Amino acid sequence: MARSGSRVKKTTLTLVKVFGVLLILVVAFVCFRYYRRQAINNELIRQEQLAREQAAAKELKIKTDFIKKIGPIAQKADQGFALLPSITIAQACLESNYGQSELSQKYNNLFGVKSNDPNTSKILSTKEYVNGKWITVKASFQIYDSYESSIQAHARLFQNGTTWNKDQYQHVLAAKDYKTQAKALVTDGYATDPDYASKLINLIEQFNLNKYDN
Repeated sequence: MARSGSRVKKTTLTLVKVFGVLLILVVAFVCFRYYRRQAINNELIRQEQLAREQAAAKELKIKTDFIKKIGPIAQKADQGFALLPSITIAQACLESNYGQSELSQKYNNLFGVKSNDPNTSKILSTKEYVNGKWITVKASFQIYDSYESSIQAHARLFQNGTTWNKDQYQHVLAAKDYKTQAKALVTDGYATDPDYASKLINLIEQFNLNKYDN
Protein backbone atom coordinates (compact mmCIF):
# COMPACT_ATOMS: atom_id res chain seq x y z
CA MET A 1 0.00 0.00 0.00
CA ALA A 2 2.88 2.33 0.86
CA ARG A 3 4.45 1.81 -2.57
CA SER A 4 1.10 2.38 -4.25
CA GLY A 5 0.60 5.61 -2.35
CA SER A 6 4.11 6.71 -3.23
CA ARG A 7 3.44 6.07 -6.92
CA VAL A 8 0.23 8.06 -6.74
CA LYS A 9 2.07 10.95 -5.11
CA LYS A 10 4.79 10.81 -7.78
CA THR A 11 2.20 10.69 -10.57
CA THR A 12 0.31 13.57 -9.03
CA LEU A 13 3.51 15.55 -8.61
CA THR A 14 4.44 14.83 -12.22
CA LEU A 15 1.01 15.96 -13.44
CA VAL A 16 1.28 19.12 -11.37
CA LYS A 17 4.70 19.82 -12.84
CA VAL A 18 3.44 19.16 -16.38
CA PHE A 19 0.41 21.33 -15.75
CA GLY A 20 2.66 24.04 -14.35
CA VAL A 21 4.92 23.88 -17.37
CA LEU A 22 1.92 23.98 -19.71
CA LEU A 23 0.48 26.91 -17.80
CA ILE A 24 3.76 28.77 -18.05
CA LEU A 25 3.90 28.03 -21.78
CA VAL A 26 0.31 29.21 -22.28
CA VAL A 27 0.94 32.40 -20.31
CA ALA A 28 4.16 32.97 -22.23
CA PHE A 29 2.35 32.41 -25.53
CA VAL A 30 -0.49 34.77 -24.59
CA CYS A 31 2.02 37.41 -23.49
CA PHE A 32 3.99 36.93 -26.68
CA ARG A 33 0.84 37.36 -28.79
CA TYR A 34 -0.20 40.40 -26.79
CA TYR A 35 3.14 42.17 -27.01
CA ARG A 36 3.47 41.19 -30.67
CA ARG A 37 0.08 42.78 -31.40
CA GLN A 38 1.14 45.84 -29.44
CA ALA A 39 4.38 46.04 -31.40
CA ILE A 40 2.51 45.69 -34.71
CA ASN A 41 -0.05 48.33 -33.68
CA ASN A 42 2.69 50.70 -32.54
CA GLU A 43 4.50 50.21 -35.83
CA LEU A 44 1.31 50.88 -37.79
CA ILE A 45 0.70 54.02 -35.75
CA ARG A 46 4.29 55.11 -36.34
CA GLN A 47 3.99 54.51 -40.08
CA GLU A 48 0.67 56.38 -40.25
CA GLN A 49 2.16 59.29 -38.34
CA LEU A 50 5.19 59.29 -40.62
CA ALA A 51 2.92 59.23 -43.68
CA ARG A 52 0.92 62.17 -42.31
CA GLU A 53 4.11 64.10 -41.58
CA GLN A 54 5.46 63.39 -45.06
CA ALA A 55 2.16 64.42 -46.65
CA ALA A 56 2.09 67.61 -44.57
CA ALA A 57 5.70 68.38 -45.51
CA LYS A 58 4.93 67.79 -49.19
CA GLU A 59 1.85 70.01 -49.01
CA LEU A 60 3.80 72.76 -47.25
CA LYS A 61 6.53 72.60 -49.89
CA ILE A 62 3.95 72.92 -52.67
CA LYS A 63 2.52 75.99 -50.95
CA THR A 64 5.84 77.68 -50.19
CA ASP A 65 7.22 76.93 -53.68
CA PHE A 66 4.13 78.51 -55.23
CA ILE A 67 4.44 81.59 -53.03
CA LYS A 68 8.14 81.95 -53.87
CA LYS A 69 7.27 81.71 -57.57
CA ILE A 70 4.52 84.31 -57.69
CA GLY A 71 5.73 86.61 -54.91
CA PRO A 72 8.23 88.59 -57.01
CA ILE A 73 5.73 88.66 -59.92
CA ALA A 74 3.08 90.20 -57.68
CA GLN A 75 5.54 92.74 -56.31
CA LYS A 76 6.43 93.89 -59.80
CA ALA A 77 2.88 93.84 -61.18
CA ASP A 78 1.32 95.70 -58.25
CA GLN A 79 3.83 98.57 -58.32
CA GLY A 80 1.96 101.81 -58.83
CA PHE A 81 -1.48 100.18 -58.58
CA ALA A 82 -2.10 100.69 -54.83
CA LEU A 83 -2.86 96.99 -54.49
CA LEU A 84 -0.74 95.26 -51.85
CA PRO A 85 1.28 92.29 -53.15
CA SER A 86 0.39 90.34 -49.99
CA ILE A 87 -3.28 90.56 -50.98
CA THR A 88 -2.56 89.48 -54.55
CA ILE A 89 -0.46 86.52 -53.39
CA ALA A 90 -3.04 85.45 -50.81
CA GLN A 91 -5.82 85.68 -53.39
CA ALA A 92 -3.82 83.56 -55.83
CA CYS A 93 -3.11 80.98 -53.13
CA LEU A 94 -6.74 80.79 -52.08
CA GLU A 95 -8.37 80.89 -55.51
CA SER A 96 -5.97 78.56 -57.32
CA ASN A 97 -5.28 76.22 -54.38
CA TYR A 98 -1.62 77.20 -54.53
CA GLY A 99 -1.47 76.62 -58.27
CA GLN A 100 -2.99 73.14 -58.05
CA SER A 101 -6.38 73.89 -59.59
CA GLU A 102 -7.14 72.81 -63.14
CA LEU A 103 -7.78 76.43 -64.10
CA SER A 104 -4.35 77.56 -62.93
CA GLN A 105 -2.38 74.53 -64.11
CA LYS A 106 -3.85 74.35 -67.62
CA TYR A 107 -4.83 77.95 -68.28
CA ASN A 108 -2.65 80.06 -65.91
CA ASN A 109 -5.79 81.66 -64.47
CA LEU A 110 -4.95 82.25 -60.81
CA PHE A 111 -7.96 84.33 -59.79
CA GLY A 112 -10.95 82.66 -61.42
CA VAL A 113 -11.33 85.50 -63.93
CA LYS A 114 -14.27 84.93 -66.26
CA SER A 115 -14.57 85.84 -69.94
CA ASN A 116 -17.25 85.82 -72.64
CA ASP A 117 -14.76 85.56 -75.50
CA PRO A 118 -14.98 81.99 -76.85
CA ASN A 119 -11.54 82.35 -78.43
CA THR A 120 -9.76 83.04 -75.15
CA SER A 121 -11.86 81.20 -72.59
CA LYS A 122 -12.73 77.73 -71.33
CA ILE A 123 -15.97 76.51 -69.73
CA LEU A 124 -15.37 74.80 -66.36
CA SER A 125 -17.26 73.96 -63.17
CA THR A 126 -16.89 76.28 -60.21
CA LYS A 127 -18.41 76.84 -56.78
CA GLU A 128 -20.19 80.08 -55.91
CA TYR A 129 -21.83 81.27 -52.71
CA VAL A 130 -25.43 82.14 -53.57
CA ASN A 131 -28.34 82.80 -51.21
CA GLY A 132 -26.46 81.56 -48.16
CA LYS A 133 -25.10 78.32 -49.62
CA TRP A 134 -22.42 76.97 -51.96
CA ILE A 135 -23.56 75.77 -55.39
CA THR A 136 -21.68 74.32 -58.38
CA VAL A 137 -22.16 76.14 -61.68
CA LYS A 138 -20.64 76.16 -65.15
CA ALA A 139 -18.78 79.30 -66.16
CA SER A 140 -16.49 80.55 -68.92
CA PHE A 141 -13.01 81.41 -67.63
CA GLN A 142 -10.25 83.51 -69.19
CA ILE A 143 -7.16 81.75 -70.54
CA TYR A 144 -3.73 83.34 -69.93
CA ASP A 145 -0.37 82.46 -71.44
CA SER A 146 1.47 82.79 -68.11
CA TYR A 147 1.14 83.55 -64.41
CA GLU A 148 2.58 86.98 -65.15
CA SER A 149 -0.29 87.76 -67.53
CA SER A 150 -2.85 86.62 -64.99
CA ILE A 151 -1.36 88.74 -62.19
CA GLN A 152 -0.97 91.79 -64.43
CA ALA A 153 -4.61 91.54 -65.52
CA HIS A 154 -5.58 91.20 -61.86
CA ALA A 155 -3.79 94.47 -61.02
CA ARG A 156 -5.41 96.29 -63.95
CA LEU A 157 -8.85 95.11 -62.84
CA PHE A 158 -8.54 96.92 -59.51
CA GLN A 159 -7.09 100.02 -61.13
CA ASN A 160 -9.62 100.28 -63.97
CA GLY A 161 -12.68 98.85 -62.23
CA THR A 162 -15.39 96.89 -64.02
CA THR A 163 -17.13 97.70 -67.30
CA TRP A 164 -20.18 98.81 -65.34
CA ASN A 165 -18.36 100.73 -62.58
CA LYS A 166 -14.86 102.14 -62.96
CA ASP A 167 -14.82 102.92 -59.23
CA GLN A 168 -15.85 99.40 -58.22
CA TYR A 169 -12.76 98.86 -56.06
CA GLN A 170 -12.26 102.36 -54.66
CA HIS A 171 -12.24 101.12 -51.05
CA VAL A 172 -9.68 98.43 -51.87
CA LEU A 173 -7.32 100.96 -53.45
CA ALA A 174 -7.83 103.43 -50.60
CA ALA A 175 -6.87 100.86 -47.95
CA LYS A 176 -3.28 101.10 -46.69
CA ASP A 177 -2.86 97.78 -44.86
CA TYR A 178 -3.65 94.19 -45.77
CA LYS A 179 -6.41 93.72 -43.19
CA THR A 180 -8.37 96.75 -44.35
CA GLN A 181 -7.75 95.87 -47.99
CA ALA A 182 -8.92 92.29 -47.49
CA LYS A 183 -12.16 93.48 -45.89
CA ALA A 184 -12.64 96.06 -48.65
CA LEU A 185 -12.61 93.27 -51.24
CA VAL A 186 -15.83 91.99 -49.71
CA THR A 187 -17.26 95.49 -49.28
CA ASP A 188 -16.60 96.29 -52.95
CA GLY A 189 -18.17 93.04 -54.14
CA TYR A 190 -15.09 91.22 -55.38
CA ALA A 191 -16.00 87.95 -53.64
CA THR A 192 -19.28 86.25 -52.71
CA ASP A 193 -17.72 84.19 -49.89
CA PRO A 194 -18.58 85.91 -46.59
CA ASP A 195 -15.38 84.52 -45.04
CA TYR A 196 -13.18 85.69 -47.91
CA ALA A 197 -11.46 88.50 -45.98
CA SER A 198 -10.63 86.37 -42.94
CA LYS A 199 -9.23 83.62 -45.19
CA LEU A 200 -6.90 86.10 -46.89
CA ILE A 201 -5.78 87.60 -43.59
CA ASN A 202 -5.07 84.15 -42.16
CA LEU A 203 -3.00 83.22 -45.22
CA ILE A 204 -1.02 86.45 -45.09
CA GLU A 205 -0.20 85.95 -41.42
CA GLN A 206 0.48 82.22 -41.74
CA PHE A 207 3.08 82.71 -44.48
CA ASN A 208 4.22 86.22 -43.52
CA LEU A 209 3.17 87.50 -46.95
CA ASN A 210 3.23 91.15 -45.87
CA LYS A 211 7.03 91.00 -46.30
CA TYR A 212 6.30 91.37 -50.02
CA ASP A 213 4.62 94.73 -49.33
CA ASN A 214 7.92 96.40 -48.42
